Amino acid sequence: MAAPIAIHLEFGGGAELLFDGVKEHHVTLPSQSEPWDVKQLLVWIQRNLLRERPELFVQADSVRPGILVLINDADWELMGELDYQLQDQDNVVFISTLHGG
Repeated sequence: MAAPIAIHLEFGGGAELLFDGVKEHHVTLPSQSEPWDVKQLLVWIQRNLLRERPELFVQADSVRPGILVLINDADWELMGELDYQLQDQDNVVFISTLHGG
């Protein structure tokens, strides 16, 4: 059984507007039978934090194109993207690069 883990989530570049304008969230993910990964985190975020327009944040089972994801200040593509297993005290940042003109 995987123990609960505390992580820091940050939303910027306009993405915070989908989360009631709150940029930073300190959350504790509950225990579960398998380790938490980013794919499971996205589902948890949708169910617990996302307040409006989910289509602007997620697409299928990943983040929407145009949202930069950093895990501990590194591009998530270098960390395994959706398969990255979250660790206690990880910092996960979501930055929207989509802006109106």
